[in-house]
Amino acid sequence: MDIPSTQKAAVKQGTGDDSTIAIQNVPVPQPGPDQILVKINYSGLCASDKSLLHDEWEFRMTPQASGIAGHEGVGIVVAVGSNVQDLWQVGNRAGIKWIASVCRKCEFCTNGSDECHCPKQLNSGFTIAGTFQEYALTDAHYATRLPDGVKDEEAGPIMCGGVTAYVACKRSQVKPGQWIVIPGAGGGLGHFGVQYARAMGMRVIAIDGGDAKRDLCLKLGAEKFIDFTTTSDIAAEIMKVTTYGAHGVIVFAATKAGYEQAPHLLRPAGTMVCVGLPKDPTIIAGAHPVMMCLKKLNVVGSVVGTLKDVEEALDFTARGLVHPILTHGGLEDIDRFCADMNAGKLAGRAVIKIAA
Repeated sequence: MDIPSTQKAAVKQGTGDDSTIAIQNVPVPQPGPDQILVKINYSGLCASDKSLLHDEWEFRMTPQASGIAGHEGVGIVVAVGSNVQDLWQVGNRAGIKWIASVCRKCEFCTNGSDECHCPKQLNSGFTIAGTFQEYALTDAHYATRLPDGVKDEEAGPIMCGGVTAYVACKRSQVKPGQWIVIPGAGGGLGHFGVQYARAMGMRVIAIDGGDAKRDLCLKLGAEKFIDFTTTSDIAAEIMKVTTYGAHGVIVFAATKAGYEQAPHLLRPAGTMVCVGLPKDPTIIAGAHPVMMCLKKLNVVGSVVGTLKDVEEALDFTARGLVHPILTHGGLEDIDRFCADMNAGKLAGRAVIKIAA
């Protein structure tokens, strides 16, 4: 394939709340021996991209990322490194994730289930240039091969948002027929969570605000919907529905209220899954020790997913069980989408069309 020498990319400008992106021409990189070069067709926009672009966390995008965020990229392989030509061919469809590379040698990489904690991992849009560019490099050993039956525009958001919601459902340990509560169920992660939980046999209680979110959540498979704008005591409402409380609750929203409320929605031995990463460092997950002990509550953290988890998450879409609700735009819309995300106005998941 003809590969140009330069490309368009969305590059971070400024710091903090005033940060913006600028569309610039940057060089097209060449793959190393163990890398592939992917022409990006679509990239999802994740809340983590917003946080990195606006310096919301204590850790910052590194200089090696060249100011290019994005970690939900999918497209076509256009060049293959010399060591990995048995793994990939030009023309294959590939996905690039938050975790772009792992060492494949440490304890976490070799235990068969936990490479997400590899201390030498590289992260798209954080420690290396991300997918908000027309051509992106990634480790050929850790790229995801996309299955037939999954469109690029749907596969992109599954690279992080989808697999994060899927793994959080697994971490909840909620069994088929049991209750799971999903606050913020109409949002980017929440609407994935409703679908995965439903497909896994869980009974879903969705919490969000407004008739539009109610209609969306019920359409996606929630059995019950609680409108937080009109319900004065959400915990009491959960008890009415479940008798003893939910078996699990997933905290996708990175808010103090979300983390404070979650333990009160659980039955004894229930599990709270922490997913949202607040910019406020004082927010703590859990509850008073008296509640934790008397109810024998479990509090677990969950972050993205392994290479195998991503394959499983994509398979739900290939089988027609999970489909992201998408808001489409281009690189020039990233700032606007980030503002909409902050205002809670972004329905489902934003996806950026990259390639012309």
